[in-house]
Amino acid sequence: MTLALHLAGEAATTAFGQALARVLRPGLKIYLSGELGAGKTTLVRALLRGLGWADKVKSPSYALVELYEVSSLYLHHFDFYRLNKPEEWMEAGLHEYFDGSGVCLVEWPEKAGELLPRPDIVIRMRVADGAREVTIAAETEAGSECLAQLKT
Repeated sequence: MTLALHLAGEAATTAFGQALARVLRPGLKIYLSGELGAGKTTLVRALLRGLGWADKVKSPSYALVELYEVSSLYLHHFDFYRLNKPEEWMEAGLHEYFDGSGVCLVEWPEKAGELLPRPDIVIRMRVADGAREVTIAAETEAGSECLAQLKT
């Protein structure tokens, strides 16, 4: 299942993030791809706000991961932009987060290559004519169930 969205501005990106927050379930792996400035962190911030997170949402580009507990969910927000080779995320022990019931939100998953587990949902974002073009693809049954709820 695939969805395509045209998000005209930050308010539309925020609304999409909040809608996505409503369909999250423990154990989901969501990978976000797109060039710098495409809105990946903005989307994660909106998702967290949609779950009720009121504190600061930091980009994990230097720490590699930021952890959140909100609405009875554990969220692990990763940013692999600064990885030089795929093995670095394993060497850092980050693979352990993917074995649990937490929701893994991964920016720049391509930097970890084939070593990452299969995602449930892949979100590709790009800026086009001042808006964001977003493609959301379900890669698993759990991902398909979330996208089906998102459409309604």
